[in-house]
Amino acid sequence: MFTPFSSGYYLGRLYVAPSKGEDAVLQETQHENVNRELYADGTGIERLDQPLVMKLETNHFAVHPDNSVPEGALGVPEEILETTNVENPPELREVLLAKADHAERLIEFGAV
Repeated sequence: MFTPFSSGYYLGRLYVAPSKGEDAVLQETQHENVNRELYADGTGIERLDQPLVMKLETNHFAVHPDNSVPEGALGVPEEILETTNVENPPELREVLLAKADHAERLIEFGAV
C-alpha cells in the first residue's frame, strides 16, 4: 500500500473523499495494519490506533481509524479538501505518509 519515497515519507495511492467528521480517517483494519507495519518498532506492547500523519498536496494532518470508511479510501475533512485540487471525490490520489520519526517531529512542532 505504501512504498518508501524519501527519507521522511512513504508514498501511497488512496481514494480521497470528504469525511463526515472533523478528523481525517482511514478504515480501521487498514489503519491498524499500516501502524503495525510502518510505525511500530517491535519493542513490546504498542498501541496500533495511534494517529498516522499524512500529507495531501501541502496539507499535513493526523489520520484516525474509522470503520465507516471503505478500505482504500482516505476521508478528509471538508476544510482541508477545499484547499486541494481534488475535484470529483472520491478521487484516486497520491498521498504521503510520514515515517515514524518524521511524524513525531511534525506532531512535536505542531504541524498536525
